[in-house]
Amino acid sequence: MASPVEDLRMEEEEEQRPPLTRALLHRSATNNTSQVAMVGSNPCPIESLDYEMIENDLFDQNWRTRSKADQVWYVVLKWTFCFAIGILTGTVGFVINLAVENVAGIKYEAVSALMASSRCRPHFAALSLCFFFLTTTKNPIIASLLNQHLIFSWIDRSSYWTAFWVFTGSNLALLLFATSITAFVSPAAGGSGIPEVKAYLNGVDAPNIFSLRTLAVKVAGNVAAVSSSLHVGKAGPMVHTGACIAAIFGQGGSRKYGLTCRWLRYFKNDRDRRDLVTIGAGAGVAAAFRAPVGGVLFALESLSSWWRSALIWRSFFTTAVVAVVLRLFIELCGKGRCGMFGQGGLIMYDVSTMFDNLMTYHLKDIPTVILIGVTGALLGGLYNFLMMKVLRVYTKINEYDNKSPILVFPLFFMSCENQGGRVNKLLLAAVVSIITSCCVFGLPWLAPCRPCPRTGPRASPDGTCHALNRFRRFHCPPGHYNDLASLFLNINDDAIRNLYTTGTNDVYHPGTMVAFFVASYALGVLSYGVVAPSGLFVPIILTGATYGRLVAMLLGARSGLDHGLVAILGSASFLGGTLRMTVSVCVIILELTNNLLLLPLVMLVLLISKTVADSFNSSIYDLILSHKGLPHLDGHAEPYMRQLTVGDVVAGPLRSFAGVEKVGNVVHTLRTTGHHAFPVVDEPPFSPVPVLYGLVLRAHLLVLLKKREFLAGPERCPKEYVEGRFQAEDFDKRGSGKQDTIDDVELSPEEMEMYVDLHPFTNTSPYTVVETMSLAKALVLFREVGLRHLLVVPKACDRSPVVGILTRHDFMPEHILGLHPVLLGSRWKRLRWQKGAVAKHFRSLLMWIANSG
Repeated sequence: MASPVEDLRMEEEEEQRPPLTRALLHRSATNNTSQVAMVGSNPCPIESLDYEMIENDLFDQNWRTRSKADQVWYVVLKWTFCFAIGILTGTVGFVINLAVENVAGIKYEAVSALMASSRCRPHFAALSLCFFFLTTTKNPIIASLLNQHLIFSWIDRSSYWTAFWVFTGSNLALLLFATSITAFVSPAAGGSGIPEVKAYLNGVDAPNIFSLRTLAVKVAGNVAAVSSSLHVGKAGPMVHTGACIAAIFGQGGSRKYGLTCRWLRYFKNDRDRRDLVTIGAGAGVAAAFRAPVGGVLFALESLSSWWRSALIWRSFFTTAVVAVVLRLFIELCGKGRCGMFGQGGLIMYDVSTMFDNLMTYHLKDIPTVILIGVTGALLGGLYNFLMMKVLRVYTKINEYDNKSPILVFPLFFMSCENQGGRVNKLLLAAVVSIITSCCVFGLPWLAPCRPCPRTGPRASPDGTCHALNRFRRFHCPPGHYNDLASLFLNINDDAIRNLYTTGTNDVYHPGTMVAFFVASYALGVLSYGVVAPSGLFVPIILTGATYGRLVAMLLGARSGLDHGLVAILGSASFLGGTLRMTVSVCVIILELTNNLLLLPLVMLVLLISKTVADSFNSSIYDLILSHKGLPHLDGHAEPYMRQLTVGDVVAGPLRSFAGVEKVGNVVHTLRTTGHHAFPVVDEPPFSPVPVLYGLVLRAHLLVLLKKREFLAGPERCPKEYVEGRFQAEDFDKRGSGKQDTIDDVELSPEEMEMYVDLHPFTNTSPYTVVETMSLAKALVLFREVGLRHLLVVPKACDRSPVVGILTRHDFMPEHILGLHPVLLGSRWKRLRWQKGAVAKHFRSLLMWIANSG
C-alpha cells in the first residue's frame, strides 16, 4: 500500500520525465531470470500457478456442467473444509502454546530453583579480601573463619554457574534439535513461512512448501526454537502452519493413502487451493493471537493478491471456529490440568479488566503519540536494513561448502563432504544460541534488586511479589525481584503481558528498559536468520513495547499517559515501521488488549510510522521476498513500463505445435525446453491460412504421451473417440510442488513416428494481447486475472499468428532493465532519504531563506 508521499513522488516523476524514443528500446537478450529461489532455507526450483479456466472439448465433462446436486455438494464441501481447517488450526495452535509453556516453564523453573539454592550473590571484591587476609594472618581462629567463608562463597558461586550451564545447555539442545530437523528433514519449514505463503498467493509455487512433512517440522521446530530462549515468535510459523493444513485439504485426495473419493477431486485446481490457503493463513493468525477479525484482515491486507467477497465470509467463519476451539481448550486446561499452561498461553493481553481509569488520554498527549510514531518508524527502517544485512551474511555462511573436517561437537570430528552447508547451519545456530544465552543470563546481573511493592495497585502486602505476573527473584533475597530477569527469563508472551500491564509505572528501572531494549533489538536481528521455524511478529511487539515504556519514562511527568498504554503504542509504531501494515495490525492490537479506547491512538501511531518508514525502505516481508528471489508481482506498474510495449520485452525463441503433431516432435520439444505452455497453430490442410487455435499445457501433453492414444496418420480424431478414451479428471492439476516429467515417458521408435491430435486438449480461449499494448496495461491484466501465460499476437494480419508468450518473469524489473539498460535512469523508485538528496534540499532551503531575507 503506497503512502501519500510515494503517490506524489510518482506523479511528479511522470510529469517531468521526457518521452523516450523508440530507437533506444533495443532488445538485446532473452529472458534469463532465475527459475530458482530460496524456499525456507534451501534453494529450490519454482514455477507459476495457473488460475485460468481451461476451455476445450473435454470441458463439457467437467463437474461444473453436471447436475445441480454436484454443485451443491461442492459448496457443502467448501464449508466443511473451512470448518475442519478451523478445528485443526485451533488445535495445533493450542498444542504449540501448551508445549512452549511447559518446555520453557520447566527450564525456567529449574534455573530458578538452582538460583534460589544459593544463599547470596558472591561479591568478588570481598572474596579477594578474604583470600588476602587468609594468606597473611597467623591467627588460627580468624584463618578458620575466613576459610569457611571462602568455601561457602565458592559453593554459592558454583550454584550460579550450574544454573548458567543448565540454562545454556538446554537452550543449545533445543535449538540444535529445531535446526537439525529443519536442515535434514524439511528445509522448506525454515523461517516464518510468511514470504513463501505470500508468494504462493501471488502465483508462485515451489516443492514441499505445504507438504505433511513440512507441517510436522514446522510445529515441532517452532516449539523447540521458541522454548530455546531464541528471540523469535510463534505467529509467523502459525500462518504457515494454517496454510499447510488448508493446502493438504486442497490436494484433492491421495492415491498413495487411498483417499481417492471423486468428491475430493473438485479441488484439484489452483483456484480452489488458493482460496483454501488464504483461509488457512488467516486461521493461523487467529490461532496465534486469538484475533479472529485480525486474522481475516491480515490475510486480506498482507498476504492475498486476489480477493473475492465470498472469501471474506468463509475466512470469517473459519477464524470464528478457531476462536471457539481455543476458548474450549482454555476452559479444559483450567485449574492447572495442563501442566504449566495457564493465562500465559494463548496470548491475550487483557488490559481493560482492571484500572480502566489509567487508560485515559487527552489532547495534550497527541505530541507524545506523534513522537512515538516517528521514532518507531526510524527504528523500524533501521531494523529492516540491519535484518537484510544479517540475512545476506547468514545466507553466505549456510551456502558455504567447506570440505575440510569441522569440529561439530567437542567429542568428535565430522567430515563435511557434500554436507558442508548443513553443518554450517548447525554451527551458526549453536553460535547464536550461546550468544543469546549469555545475554539473557548475564545481563540481569547488572540490574539492582528491587523490593516487592507493598502499596499501590500492584501491592503485595506479604512481600512475595505474587501480584506481579511471573516476576523472577534471580539472585535477589526474598521479598525482592529482578525486573530485567523477569523480562528475560520468561517466554515472550509473559514479558509482553508484563510490559502492557497498567499501574506498573514504578515496577521497572529506566536502566532496565535501556538494557532490555538494546538486547531485544539486537537479538531480534541476529536470531531470525537461523535455520529453524521462527517468526518476527512477537519479537517486534516485545521490542516496541520496551521502547514505548522507555519513552514514557524519559518523558516523566510531562506525559500523563500510563506506561502500559505507551508500551502498547510503542508496539504498534514498531509494527508499522517494520511490517508496514495498518488496518490488520490495528485490529490485532485491539483484540489482544481487549480495549477499544485505544483505537484512535493506535490508528494515529500506525499511520505516522508507516508513512515515515516508507521513506527509507520496503516492509520486512517484501525485502525477504526479494532476498529469497521469489518473483512477486506488485499491485502497481512502475512508470517506465508505460514507455514499453509487450513486443519490446517478449523473449524468444518461440516454440509452437501444429494442431496434429508428430509424437517425436512433441517429445523432442519437451526434452529440450522448460516451457510450460505452447501455442497450437493450425496450418493447411486444417486451415486455409495459419491461425492460432489455442494454448496447450506441458502437463496435458505429458498425460497424452503417457496414455499412448496416438494416430497412425496426420488426421483429426472425432469427438466420440476422445470422450471414450479420456476424462476431464485425467488432466486435473496435481498437488503443490508435484509434477510429472518427460523423463517418466518411455516410447518405442514406432510410437515416435505416430501422430497426436492436440485440438481436443487445447485451451481454445487463452488470454491474448496485441503486441502494441503497453507493458503496464498488460501487467494489470496478468496480475488481476491471475495468469501464467499471456499470448502476444501481431498487429498486422500478414505475419505469424503469434509473436510470443509473456510469463511472470517477463514482468520482473531485472529482465526488463536487462533488456533496456537505458531505462535505469528513469525507473521510478520510492522516495528514500539519501545523503545527497538531503544535502541538496537543505542547501535549497538555506538559499530560499537568504533570498527572502
